[in-house]
Amino acid sequence: MPKKVLIFSLAYFPKFVGGAEVAVKEITERISDIEWHMVTLRFDRAAPDIEKIGNVTVHRVGSRGSYLSKMIFLPLAALKARRLHREKSFDAAWAMMSYMLLPLIFARLRLPYVLTLQEGDTEHHMFGRLRILPFLPFINYGFRHASIVQAISTYLGTWARRRGFKGPLEIIPNGVDVPRFSETYPPRVIDEVKDELGKRMGDVFLVTTSRLVHKNALDVCLTALTMLPEHVRFVVIGTGPLESDLKLKTRNLKLESRVQFIGHIGHEELPKYLKACDIFVRPSRSEGMGNSFIEAMAAGLPVVATQEGGIADFLFDEKRNPDREITGFAVDKDSSEEIALQVKNIMEHPEKTRAVVATARAMVLEKYDWDILAKDMREKVFGRVIKTS
Repeated sequence: MPKKVLIFSLAYFPKFVGGAEVAVKEITERISDIEWHMVTLRFDRAAPDIEKIGNVTVHRVGSRGSYLSKMIFLPLAALKARRLHREKSFDAAWAMMSYMLLPLIFARLRLPYVLTLQEGDTEHHMFGRLRILPFLPFINYGFRHASIVQAISTYLGTWARRRGFKGPLEIIPNGVDVPRFSETYPPRVIDEVKDELGKRMGDVFLVTTSRLVHKNALDVCLTALTMLPEHVRFVVIGTGPLESDLKLKTRNLKLESRVQFIGHIGHEELPKYLKACDIFVRPSRSEGMGNSFIEAMAAGLPVVATQEGGIADFLFDEKRNPDREITGFAVDKDSSEEIALQVKNIMEHPEKTRAVVATARAMVLEKYDWDILAKDMREKVFGRVIKTS
């Protein structure tokens, strides 16, 4: 009989997809000797109570995604987990990000559990806000009693120790579906995307794949665009709560003809859109790691980014990291001027840019292939926890 693991995740496929959700899907699809179940929030009322997505049986509770719904999710998820445990007799649990320690602890399942740190916000935002303080003792308890913590960056790994965790800590980053994002498409396929985007001969397309939230600093990208030539345009792939604000800023800066908000693009289609563009830009104000950067590197794009949080683990800049092989073009947080300068630097030095792109792509192939990372998760994380169950 296969071992059984219950995952706690606030959101999941098919509609709610970020780095954490991609990580769960990529890892579980590659670990077939474990039976995976998940408790998650029903953001969409039309979504079924139970659904098999890949190797994960998804059990949805609650409704919608308001703050109140997310609060109600905590006891509902705990109750659902208890019922599922009576039926399935799980061998271990997996909390996908620190807030998911709450329903896990409230369920009192008496199981060994893995905590994965995938957070993209700052440590203060996660643990210092007034609305979080009443829950902080439970969160800290959850950290301290985890069987193992897996963090996707060195930066996030330090959080676990500051929360009182003294057990085994594994730094295993998120990865990229290397065959998908490094695939060479027939020219006509990429030309079709270019035509869809209205890309003309001589245009330079900046692109970002981001949730439209404050931490991803797309407002800074828009300001940078005003400092760049007219043939430089910006393709925004993603959705989020700041979409209307960013569109208003685009109008105020008179950039409507140079900025396209594409909305959500399925992960299967995303590589084609990246390859139809020229430079990936995301000047994050905070970042746990950032799958999008790795995907862009695998797709062969030069990457302009800050070195905030976990980005510093893989983006090395010529001036800021002289002792490392260069993999990208770093800028300071909230600096539109530096973004514009780096974009000009990339356009003016194509040979150097090609060398940086080649180095970054080689790094991704060596260290960020999901096949390698899923093997590490099975052996270094779940293998340890399930043995003790």
